[in-house]
Amino acid sequence: MPILSIVDATTAAILGGVGGLLVGAVAMLALRLSERSQHLVTPAAPQPNLPAGVADVLAVLRSSGIVVDSADAVVKASPSAVALGLVRETELVHAELRHLARQVRRDGVIRESELELARGPLGRGRLTMGARVAPLGGSHVLLLLDDRTQARRVEEIRRDFVANVSHELKTPVGGLALLAEAVEGAADDPEAVERFAQRMRVEATRLTRLVQEIVDLSRLQVADTLHEPVIVDVAEVAAEAVERSRLVADAKGIEIATALDEDVHVFGDRELLITAVSNLVGNAIAYSGNDTKVAVAVHAADHGIVEVAVTDQGQGIPEHEQQRIFERFYRVDPARSRATGGTGLGLAIVKHVCANHGGEVTVWSEEGRGSTFTMRLPAAPESAADTHSSPNTEAAPAAPVTREVTR
Repeated sequence: MPILSIVDATTAAILGGVGGLLVGAVAMLALRLSERSQHLVTPAAPQPNLPAGVADVLAVLRSSGIVVDSADAVVKASPSAVALGLVRETELVHAELRHLARQVRRDGVIRESELELARGPLGRGRLTMGARVAPLGGSHVLLLLDDRTQARRVEEIRRDFVANVSHELKTPVGGLALLAEAVEGAADDPEAVERFAQRMRVEATRLTRLVQEIVDLSRLQVADTLHEPVIVDVAEVAAEAVERSRLVADAKGIEIATALDEDVHVFGDRELLITAVSNLVGNAIAYSGNDTKVAVAVHAADHGIVEVAVTDQGQGIPEHEQQRIFERFYRVDPARSRATGGTGLGLAIVKHVCANHGGEVTVWSEEGRGSTFTMRLPAAPESAADTHSSPNTEAAPAAPVTREVTR
């Protein structure tokens, strides 16, 4: 009887151990199945498709159109919205626009607002945008944006233009009047007449250039936005600017060295960018001594920025003057500017071209060691540049860009 009890106890222990193992195995299997089921949870329902015809409507609107989903991701944007820097990849760039979209999504109420937005990641350029935001379908939101910057600035620029013209044109106009009197008084002296006539020609040339640059600058300021910007190859822009200055450089024995990275693009106006780089190269040549070197470089910097740098071996700019050199009509050395034909508007034009492209221009200079002026502009997205350069892509042709700024 004791032996049987011992056997029964042993059997019970073995059976209990086996049962425990079975229970543990079942529990482990259940845990694995639970984990797998968690991984196989049906994903969140996809965003509903855009209503039919939305893409076609956005393509023909004069306003910049953007459609965002419930996570504020951009699902559709018109080309002008991308070109103005309102959209980058699948994100709304400006927090103000995201805030408006969330308000409309929350309560379904159409909102209208006028916003002051940064033109780009650099500089102080601003966009004045009229925004109308409305719900679209189940969870999408439509943003329609009108650029009102130009209208805001027209009156201010008109006032500045009148003040600048009245101040700056007095000197060459007065000089021409005096020279005309001198010619009249020296009618019997052919040598004096010839000398005065040559001087009149110089003053007339300077006056023509001054008037043209005033007009250029005023148009840049009034047209403070780029209508229908296009993809621009920055290396080609720099090469063209260098060629325009080649004869002047050769006359002074100045070598122009270039280092131009390929496949560097921005959204903008090609002629305006050539004008800006030409002004920098022209200044570098004018303020450099004979038989020196000017360097022009283009490269893609970090954080989606394109840099165009122009370096000279001139006399340099005093530190206390560097903050003012981009002001209209400001000259570091007025006497030297008159000798070189400078008007004090070249760098102001560069500043406004950069601002119109959402960028900035900076200067490094040290007296006796020369200067480096750097234009920093937002790079165009690679997808846009690839579309532009690919021979197999049948992109819709860009609308004609009309520009009155001439050189």
